[in-house]
Amino acid sequence: IQQAAEILKQGGLVAFPTETVYGLGANGLDAVACKKIYEAKGRPSDNPLILHIAEKKALYDIVKSVSKKAEKLIDAFWPGPLTIVFEKADCVPLEITGGFSTVAVRFPSHTVAQALIQAAHLPIAAPSANSSGKPSPTKASHVIFDLDGKIDMIIDGGDAEVGLESTIIDVSGEIPMLLRPGAVTKEMIESVIGKIEIDPTVLTKPSQTLIPKAPGMKYTHYSPKADVILVQGNDLQKVQQKIQELVNDSTQKVGILATDQTKDSYNCEIVLSLGDRQNLEQIGANLFKHLRKFDFLGVEVVYSETVPQKGEGLAIMNRLQKAAGYKMITLS
Repeated sequence: IQQAAEILKQGGLVAFPTETVYGLGANGLDAVACKKIYEAKGRPSDNPLILHIAEKKALYDIVKSVSKKAEKLIDAFWPGPLTIVFEKADCVPLEITGGFSTVAVRFPSHTVAQALIQAAHLPIAAPSANSSGKPSPTKASHVIFDLDGKIDMIIDGGDAEVGLESTIIDVSGEIPMLLRPGAVTKEMIESVIGKIEIDPTVLTKPSQTLIPKAPGMKYTHYSPKADVILVQGNDLQKVQQKIQELVNDSTQKVGILATDQTKDSYNCEIVLSLGDRQNLEQIGANLFKHLRKFDFLGVEVVYSETVPQKGEGLAIMNRLQKAAGYKMITLS
C-alpha cells in the first residue's frame, strides 16, 4: 500500500481492487498524471474519470456544493458502489472531467481501495483498469492481460465482489438523472430520494455527437473479440430454440452465454452459465469474467440470452447491449 501510494504521489499509475471492478488510479488533482490513464487505456479524452475518496469530509474539497438529495444518497449508500456527479471545485482539472464543470465522485467500500486512498492523502482518479472498450477487469489477471508493461503497479485483491462498475447518478441539476445503472439500483435510489430520470443512452444507442457526462455513456464497451448477439423474448423456450438455430447455421466458432436454468439444453461445444436467472447479483458478478473467457477460448461469435430490465437487470442489460454493439434479435 505504501509503495503504491508513493507511486501515485509521484505521478504514476496503480491498478487496485474495488468492490465493483479493478480501477486504474492516478493522482486525481494532477492533470499530467491523469493523462497517463487515457494513454495506458487508449481511452477517448472526452470520457470523464471518477474521483475516489476514503472519507466523506474529503468530498467538500473537490465539489462546490452538496444538495440535500445528495446528502441522503451519501448517508444511504457510501461507502459503496454509487458514484454521484456534482459541480466541481476549481482544484479539479478539466482534463479528468471531459471538459465538464461537473465531477463524478465515489467512496468505495473495498478495504484495499480505502487504505490506498488514505495512504496517498489525495483523491484517486480511476476508471476501470482495462484496455478501452474491453470487458472491465474483475481480477488482477485481467489487468495484467490488458495493461502489463503500461502501468507502474498492480495490487492483487482477489475477485471483485460486484463485478459491474458503479451506478452513476447526476445530482447537479434539478431532477436527479441516472447516467449508468449498477448494483445500487434505480428502485433503491428512488426509495431514498423519490423519482429520478433515466438518461436515454442507458438502453439505446447514443449518437456519436453525444458529449458524455460520465463514464460508460457514449462508447461501445465491455466487448470481447467475438461478435456478441443478444436474443430477447418473453418466452425463454423460444429464445433457446432461436439460439440453437443460430448455432446450427453458423460456420464460425460459437459460444453461448446462458444461465443455470438453460445451459444443459444447448447442443454447443462452448456454453458458459452466468448463474441462476433468479439471482441477478450473481449474473452481474460473472458477466465480464465470462465475456473475457470467450476470448481465451477463441470464440468468434457469442449468442446471449437476456434478463428482465428490473433491479440489477437494468445494469446487466446496459452492459450486454454495449458489448453487443446494440445487435439484438427480438422474438415476437
